[in-house]
Amino acid sequence: MKYYLAAFMILCCFLGGCAKGTTVVLLDDPDGRTGKIRVSSATGEQKLDTAHQSTQVSKTTAAPSKPKIMDQEKIDTTFGPALSALPAQSEQFLLYFEHGTTILTPESKLLPARVLATVQERHSTDVRVNGHTDRVGASDRNMRLSHDRAMLIHDYLVNAGIHPDIISVFAHGEGNPLIPTEDDVAEPKNRRVEVLVR
Repeated sequence: MKYYLAAFMILCCFLGGCAKGTTVVLLDDPDGRTGKIRVSSATGEQKLDTAHQSTQVSKTTAAPSKPKIMDQEKIDTTFGPALSALPAQSEQFLLYFEHGTTILTPESKLLPARVLATVQERHSTDVRVNGHTDRVGASDRNMRLSHDRAMLIHDYLVNAGIHPDIISVFAHGEGNPLIPTEDDVAEPKNRRVEVLVR
């Protein structure tokens, strides 16, 4: 989400620069959170930390203007084409597995079909499948198990007609846990496959 905000800020700067200087508008993330940004020039600086707050810099030697709130209508009018050109946010799925196996938990058994439907609805060309384990057992075995879990989802999608070239598979083994634990601690939330559909 930080990259989404950064990309939007850059677009605003370039598009705003085509008119009367540079305009920067801080938007909230798709999940509703608002970050912070500092806009500076050689002669001053302004901090934006509220959704729809904006500032302008008329020339490189001028300080940014005092922040003010830009209404949604003006944001849509000024930046609508740039916003509509941004790619949709990734959709994430977490599929959990029984201990030491490639068997989905009962709660996760229906999720592969939802992943498939999302890939098809979005006409996705970028699906990332990340396999994980908890820290029970040998790390080399867990690396293989995380790969096997990811490949289970990969194969499901391919068998359903998704082209394999759009699917990237990554095995993390015990790395990148959702819940950090000591070695040999069973943690159901870490026995997972994360799927990102872009």
